[in-house]
Amino acid sequence: MAAGVLFGSFALFLLLSVPIGIALGLATLVTIVYTGSLPVEFLAQGLVTSVDSFPLMAVPFFILAGEIMGKGGVSDRLFRVANTIVGNKTGGFAIATIITCMFFAAISGSGPATVAAIGGIMIPAMVRQGYDKRFSTAVVAAAGSLGVIIPPSIPMVIYGVVGGVSIGSLFIAGIIPGLLVGFALMAYAYFYSRKMGYRGTEDKFSFMTFLKASWEAKWALLVPIIILGGIYGGIFTPTEAAVIAVVYGLIAGMILYRELKIKDMPKVFIDAALTTATILIIVGTATAFGRLLTVQQIPNQVAQAMLNFSENPIVIILLITLLLLIVGCFMDTLAAIIILTPILLPIAINIGYDPIHFGILMIVNLAIGFITPPLGVNLFVGSGISGLSIEAISRAIIPFFLVMLFALFIIIFIPQLSLMLLNL
Repeated sequence: MAAGVLFGSFALFLLLSVPIGIALGLATLVTIVYTGSLPVEFLAQGLVTSVDSFPLMAVPFFILAGEIMGKGGVSDRLFRVANTIVGNKTGGFAIATIITCMFFAAISGSGPATVAAIGGIMIPAMVRQGYDKRFSTAVVAAAGSLGVIIPPSIPMVIYGVVGGVSIGSLFIAGIIPGLLVGFALMAYAYFYSRKMGYRGTEDKFSFMTFLKASWEAKWALLVPIIILGGIYGGIFTPTEAAVIAVVYGLIAGMILYRELKIKDMPKVFIDAALTTATILIIVGTATAFGRLLTVQQIPNQVAQAMLNFSENPIVIILLITLLLLIVGCFMDTLAAIIILTPILLPIAINIGYDPIHFGILMIVNLAIGFITPPLGVNLFVGSGISGLSIEAISRAIIPFFLVMLFALFIIIFIPQLSLMLLNL
């Protein structure tokens, strides 16, 4: 009965268009009052204790680093590097856009931030080059999902905190799956562009031009090397890496590139603070929601039901995948990770899945939710940039959804893709 009240009230609040962070908190409060099994203070305690975590401090710093570098001239320089490599190929602008998103993903750690930073530049540029606006927007929206797959990734930080898994190991494990998804998107963009006749520029590839573009973008290209190299080399923790990314971004934007001015900083801090506040409200209420699930022993019941349905690991992992794909359509990625990790991780371990590989599987699964309506955040960001309706972008995104789904199944059934670099 408690589960029915909890999920029923949560669904009702979502239907009433209550923001997901508030809906999670209200659903938890309603259930506490209804059952009377816990004091009302349980919700307040959950809001405070859930964010009292040193690893979780990486989230606001990575958000701030992404804002600083997005406004400090990083995006444009990254695109110039990618364009010198593939700009003269069929579909070169689309492929260069995906490569740029992959570069920026290694800086921002956020899907919507990647779409906003790259889309503002690339959607108009692709349209001027002759690309269909719907396809251009779909390319950026789909590639923006790489922001949570390629490290550093905010959802990886949350999964590591909730699941008790090394965040540094998750960052390393996400590199090859992120590249796989990125190359899969590029392959589709190439074949579609060839079909539609989207030709590249007339310029031939020049190694000197590539070197020049790379030199101009060197400070941006060094960011993922510093962050991941420092973590993997044991020089600093993921949280310390996030702080270093902020300091490095300020130096690059203000001193090296000189495109970030003192007058820009209030807006940078305000945007980062608003994003951080939204995320931490979701983290707090989702944690209280998840703890209430545990008190009511719902995770154990779900696990037992799945294991009773089948003991075949393949069947169970496909059921989990289907569940995550459905949840991704309706729930924020961070909330889904906080609520579902305590439920699904024990099941995955029970059927022989490595916790790190399962974390990557879960994050790639939920990353697809960024492009699936009705919640698909990347679709809304893309719509705001291009002026197209959500319906038009949703139709154009279907092939990219299928490509990402194909890449997901490869990741599911080849664990070595996630664990290879950790075993070196």
